[in-house]
Parts: sequence; C-alpha cells; structure tokens
Amino acid sequence: MNKNKIIISTDKSPSAIGTYSQAVGVPFGCNIIYTSGQVPLHPKTGKIISDNFGDQVVQTLDNIQGIIKSRGCSLNNIMKLTVYLIDLSNFDELNAIFQNYWEKANVSDYPARSAVEVSKLPKKSQVEIEAIFYDEN
Repeated sequence: MNKNKIIISTDKSPSAIGTYSQAVGVPFGCNIIYTSGQVPLHPKTGKIISDNFGDQVVQTLDNIQGIIKSRGCSLNNIMKLTVYLIDLSNFDELNAIFQNYWEKANVSDYPARSAVEVSKLPKKSQVEIEAIFYDEN
C-alpha cells in the first residue's frame, strides 16, 4: 500500500476492465482524485448500455458520478473532464447533454473540459470520459 495515493473502488460504477483502478487520489490536505476513463458500461452487467450516443454519454457521466458520490462528493467537485469521442461531429449533442446533466444536478459551474476525437475506444464505446475532482474528506 502506497501512503502517497488513495485507491478508489466502488460498485456504483463498473469495475475496471483492465489493469487499472477506477480512480486514484493524491492525499495532500484537499485530495485530488483522478478517475480512469469511464465508458458507458452498466455497473451491474458490465455491458455497453446502448448504441445510442446520447444514452452512452449519460451512462458515462453516471459512472463518473458514482465514483464521485462514493467519496461523498458531487459534480461541484469536478475540476476537469477529458472527453474522448469516436466522432467529433457529435460535439453539439455532447454539449447539450452536459448542459442538461449539470442543470438536473443543480450545478451552475461547469468544469474545465477538453474533447478529442479518437479512432477507437474500449468495448466499441462511442465516448470515454475521465475526471479530475477534489475530495474534501
């Protein structure tokens, strides 16, 4: 066990599908947590939830939120998101989903974000998102 990092594992998000942790934190006063990239896997079945891009984005955000909630935090704690898309032409839909998702969670401040097109993602997903958030616990 390394005292310089916190390993986070929760059943509120899908289990890792490879040799990585769901999230890792740096314990220096206010812990900074780095999630692994999350794809739209259902937490219980471990299968992609749908072929629909919008459904995949929502599930991926739900998976990130599961990790964050397991630490007693909320979307307000997210500082930075990195979004990987297999088709950047979905960018406008992505923005609309993010706006709706944050509004439903009653969060007014958006995190910093990058969006990058890639050729392929794990499990034939259309989206993967990783987060950096702070944990005051």
